[in-house]
Amino acid sequence: MQRRRGPNFTYVSGCVKYMIFVLNFIFWLSGGLITGIGLYAFIDKWQATGHIKLDTVYDVILNVSLLIALLGSVVFIVSFAGCIGALRENTCLLKFYSLCLLVLFLVEMGGAVCGFVFPRSLHGILENSFTERIVRLYRDDPDLQNFIDFAQKDFHCCGLTSDGYMDWSKNEYFNCSSPSVERCGVPFSCCINATDISSGLVNIMCGYGVQNYPVAEASKRVWTSGCIEIVRSWGERNLYTIATVALGVALSQLFVIYLAKTLEGQIELQKARWQT
Repeated sequence: MQRRRGPNFTYVSGCVKYMIFVLNFIFWLSGGLITGIGLYAFIDKWQATGHIKLDTVYDVILNVSLLIALLGSVVFIVSFAGCIGALRENTCLLKFYSLCLLVLFLVEMGGAVCGFVFPRSLHGILENSFTERIVRLYRDDPDLQNFIDFAQKDFHCCGLTSDGYMDWSKNEYFNCSSPSVERCGVPFSCCINATDISSGLVNIMCGYGVQNYPVAEASKRVWTSGCIEIVRSWGERNLYTIATVALGVALSQLFVIYLAKTLEGQIELQKARWQT
């Protein structure tokens, strides 16, 4: 015969508890893996170059390996708090976990609103604040160089701003006053046909002297549009897809926050009942 539950009956849902635990355990492992990869790349670059400049915030933001390690560490710590908080029914860890998710959600929403409301302002800030620093660090930072080459090849762009391929005049290796053989040139990743089909070899000299040509002539050899403009145009063409993915991510975050707050409330009710 089943007992009737009283009006003060409370319980901790095992479904909610272990759902939070499993989700965060997966993110915890992923965060540890990402952190390990970032640290390995950072140490490997340190050993290869002999020094790493971290004097300003820009140096940290533009250091790809260090940024990956920092992001992985954040995921590792937050998911660890959610994992242990759910397993051990620790309300302090659960509050920390739900607060971190809420802050992340608000930051994402703020970034999305700023991106739609102030596109021109953000475009100007990116051009003025980061372009020259990024271009100057090319060749000095192997990770950043690989990232820029990857972006230019995949998005068919050259440089960052509306100046396009002429952005590379700000780099000490590619400006026209440089004693380097690459003066007045651009990286090979800007070239429309950098790879020789017959031999499969990359022609690293394909962008030499391009800055001396007008846009019409240069466009026959290299991509002339800046990557920021290309990415912005790509985002406008795929706006509905991006919005759908962003909405899915946002709803998932809100759902996990709801689960965490639900579990936290159930635990506190149980503790209150034990005390009375």
